Amino acid sequence: MSRRILVVVGHPDPSPDRLCRGLAQAYAEGAKQAGHVVRQIDLAALDFPMLRTMQEFEHGAIPDSLKDAAGAVVWAEHIVFVFPLWLGTMPALLKAFLEQVMRPGTAFAYPDNGGFPKTLLRGRSARMVVTMGMPSIFYRLWFLGHGIAGMRRSILHFVGIGPVRETLFGMVAGASDATRAKWLGQMRKLGGRAR
Repeated sequence: MSRRILVVVGHPDPSPDRLCRGLAQAYAEGAKQAGHVVRQIDLAALDFPMLRTMQEFEHGAIPDSLKDAAGAVVWAEHIVFVFPLWLGTMPALLKAFLEQVMRPGTAFAYPDNGGFPKTLLRGRSARMVVTMGMPSIFYRLWFLGHGIAGMRRSILHFVGIGPVRETLFGMVAGASDATRAKWLGQMRKLGGRAR
C-alpha cells in the first residue's frame, strides 16, 4: 500500500556533498520506486526565524517560509528526519524548525478545560537517521542516545507520532566508499518499505 512520506534533511550545511543529503536521497529514491508518494524538505535551503517567547510559540503565526513545510508534516503518514549529531543532539536549525512547525493548532492542542494536550499527529510514524563521528554503539551505551531520545519522547511522541525508529551511522568521517555505498543501499531498502 502506498504511503505519503516526508523526508526532512536537517543538516545546516547546504553542501551537496554531505552524507545526510545522500542518505535522504537514497531513502526517497527507494520509496518512490516502491510506489510511495514523497515530499522532501532541506532545512539548509529555508530561511526562518527562531522562536523567542512562549507567547510567540502559542499564539504567533507560522512564518510564511514554513507554511508549506508545516502542511507537509500534517500531510505525511511517515516522516524521516536525517541529521548529523552535534554536541550529542540535533543541530539547532532542526530544533528551531521543529519548534516552528510542531505548534499548538498544527501538532497538538491545549484542552479548554485543562489537562493534557491533545495530539494532532496521531497515526503517523517516523524514522530518525543520524550520522555521527563516534561509534554509534558508544553513543547508545555510554550516552544512552540521550539527544535523539529527547527528540523521540519530548517532541515526536508528544504530538502523537509513533512508532519512531532510529538508524544510526557512526564513524562517518573515516568511512570507506564501500561502507558509504552499503549505507545508501540500506536507506533505499528502508525507503522501499516506508519504514
